[in-house]
Amino acid sequence: MSTETLPTAAAPAWPTEIRVRKGGQVLAVTFDDGKAYELSAEYLRIASPSAEVRGHTPAEKQTVPGKRNVAIRELVPTGNYAVRIVFDDTHQTGIYTWAYLHELGAEEPRIWGAYLAELAAKSLSRG
Repeated sequence: MSTETLPTAAAPAWPTEIRVRKGGQVLAVTFDDGKAYELSAEYLRIASPSAEVRGHTPAEKQTVPGKRNVAIRELVPTGNYAVRIVFDDTHQTGIYTWAYLHELGAEEPRIWGAYLAELAAKSLSRG
């Protein structure tokens, strides 16, 4: 019998604090791995995990312009694994898992840069 251990996936980071700040303009999230992120409402809105934004295939992904002044109106807990963010532009279908919020924080420069490039390529603006 082998005593080799199988690799295990690291436990996902868990939020220790989630707070809407700056009049709904920022979501501050602190995780149990020591990482803390301040994610703008605009960034969260354009990166919504909803089917409306992401589509059901990569070809259906939407570039969301004109969200510079969007704000977070409400956070709705979803089970014990996510939060649904309600924005003041009425968008409210994205379920942001803890892992996705962590990814958005860790990958913000890359994701935001790609978004700005998409806007430029499509002659769209942040509004």
